[in-house]
Amino acid sequence: MKKITLLLLFIAAFANAQTDKDKINKTLDAWHEAAADVKFEAYFSALSDDAVYIGTDATENWTKPAFKAWAKPYFDKGTTWNFTALERHIFFDKSGKIAWFDELLDTQMKICRGSGVLVKVGNEWKIQHYVLSMTIPNDEVNAAIKIKSPVEDVLISKLQKK
Repeated sequence: MKKITLLLLFIAAFANAQTDKDKINKTLDAWHEAAADVKFEAYFSALSDDAVYIGTDATENWTKPAFKAWAKPYFDKGTTWNFTALERHIFFDKSGKIAWFDELLDTQMKICRGSGVLVKVGNEWKIQHYVLSMTIPNDEVNAAIKIKSPVEDVLISKLQKK
């Protein structure tokens, strides 16, 4: 009897994890679609109130209110971004209330990597932390460094003086 109970608990836990994975996939896909469809409220309602968004530029480390302020003119003009997941991996902590993920995205910048943390609020998953990074093929790193050095050398100097 104990073995059957343990087996049923294991099956139920697996089913819940799969359901949560499905919910997270839907949340992230809908979030990306909201940006592509220029739906400001839908896009930002997917983020938790204390969310942080880190963009591809080294200066882009925003709280939710700051990110909303930055993004609003783009949504108002209809010149948002269109990210489509090519691949995604989702992981959970032991409580099942925190998940983290990484994804490869098809974007106007070619392949980018997104990664982040989601928290479960009631039955809903909210994005609490998101990091967007451009990928650079290893053989092209030196060329990318040459392009970004003039701008980032100045930023490095400013940050080192803090």
